[in-house]
This record gives sequence, C-alpha cells and structure tokens, in this order.
Amino acid sequence: MKFIDKERARGIGLINSGFFDGDIGGGKFLGELRPFVLQDGLLNLYADIRDDVLEYFKQNNITWWGGRYPTGHVLSSQIACLNHLFTIRQGKGAVLNLLKTVSDDFIDVFPLPENLEGYIQFEAVGGNKNYLNEGTNIRGSNCTSVDALIYAQHRDGRRFLIPIEWKYVESYGNDDKSAGRKGDVRKARYLDLIKKSRYLNENTLSCCWFEPFYQLMRQTLWVEQLLNHQPIGFEADDYLHLHVVPEANVQLLDKSNHCSKKGMVDTWKNCLTDPDKYIVISPQKLWSEQTKDTSIYNYLRTRYWQ
Repeated sequence: MKFIDKERARGIGLINSGFFDGDIGGGKFLGELRPFVLQDGLLNLYADIRDDVLEYFKQNNITWWGGRYPTGHVLSSQIACLNHLFTIRQGKGAVLNLLKTVSDDFIDVFPLPENLEGYIQFEAVGGNKNYLNEGTNIRGSNCTSVDALIYAQHRDGRRFLIPIEWKYVESYGNDDKSAGRKGDVRKARYLDLIKKSRYLNENTLSCCWFEPFYQLMRQTLWVEQLLNHQPIGFEADDYLHLHVVPEANVQLLDKSNHCSKKGMVDTWKNCLTDPDKYIVISPQKLWSEQTKDTSIYNYLRTRYWQ
C-alpha cells in the first residue's frame, strides 16, 4: 500500500474517533464529498493556533491552499507545516532548537519583516519585488514561495536564509514542465537564471523541468536572488535549504527519477554546486529537540508520527 493510501485511511480513522473536535468528515474537495475532508477546515489546525493563524494569514494577505479558508483535507502539507511550526514561531529558543536538528552552527535567529512578525515566516516570498520574472509577489499564490523561512546567524558571523519546503503525502509523475506553450513561458522565466546561477550546476537542466526538482530549482533561484539583491529585512550572506519529508513517503524519496536513475535526494544534490546546502529531514526528527511533555507534542505524535 502506498504511503498516501495509508495516511488517508489513518486520517479517516482519526475523524471517526472524534479527533478533530467531533467533525465527521465528508467535506467537499475538488467538487466531491470525501470522507478524509473535514466539513470545517479550521478544525484541521491544532486548537491553540486556530485564531492566530487566521489572523496571521489575514494581516499578511496570504492566500490559503485551495481557497480563502483553511482546507479541510487532512493530508494537506500546508496544514501539516502550520501545525508543526506555528506554535513555536515566536520563541527564539524553540526555533534555535529546531535548527539544532540540522546543525549546531547556528547561534541566533532574527525576526522577519511582516505583520505579526516572528522567527518563522510562512508562505515567504522575500518582500514586494519578484526577481524570477514571475510578476508581482503574492504570498501563497502565483509565484515562487517557500512554506516557511528562518533567518539565522552562523557562529562564524554569516547570516543565513533558511527556506523550508514541507511535504506530506506528495509524489509525482513525469510531467515535463518545459513542454508546450506553458513550458515556453517557464523557460523564458528561468533558463537564463539557471545558466547564470552559482548554486546550480550543469546537471540541473536535465532534471529541473520535472517535479519535485522544478520546485526545488525555483526555490534555489529564489533564495539566490535574495542573496544577490539584499531586500530590506532579508539581508543575508548564505543559505541552507531544508526539505521536510516523512521517512515513510518512499514514493517521493525513493522513486527512480528518469533524468538520473536515482532517488530524490541524490538527484537534487547532484544538481548543486554545493550539495551540503540541501538537507532532507523528517517532521519528527525536525521536532526532536522540542519539549516532549506538551499538548502540541502529543497532538503531532498522534496525528502525524504514528
């Protein structure tokens, strides 16, 4: 059984057990009523963050995945990211503990510019100007963004932008993003930036038009352009790209990609001039340095980690 099928069945089990404040599921997704979709999407969020997340998205004009309100889809990666990270976004020590799971070299974190600022920014686009030929920057919609962003200081004095891409049950086929009329638009946007990039090497072009590498390519260019242009509030010297993926999602991690005949991690590292700038980590491992005796820890363990 595929990971997505197991998680869908487990999500339905949680719904049937009353886990989501008694929501019985059967909500609408893509025009159909489905047992793994809550009728009230707000209940998809951990109870203690619901009002704050709604206000955060409103204050920062962020578009929700799939609409104007939190999705009721219990397998949403946007919801998973918020459930894991929103409770700690204003805690400097907690965010530093998060970074300890990937490196002991980070000694401080800084708030990022936005309304209701904290030490983690969600649906980050890096300010008002788009440097990837995509038009305007709208957080959560129609431009390259990252699920979460941390701004940290390295022990050697350098400041790092740390984009976080969050995956849950995603897996991908072999659709060529460079094909057809839309492909021509994409190539016009990104091809010159790819060729000039100091972080992407010559292997990139054989893989970057296929997911998940199309997304990883754009996020790498995104953070590179922020480092080049230094917009106010995002001034930094370097970056580290975190990709959060459950270990059990082998359909994403272990798929033999036709452009490389290798899994996701080896394929993308082979496209980078410095492979150490890309780290894949599971949600549970990322959270491993947080306090265990809390309701949010128990919530995450029950909902996502078991």
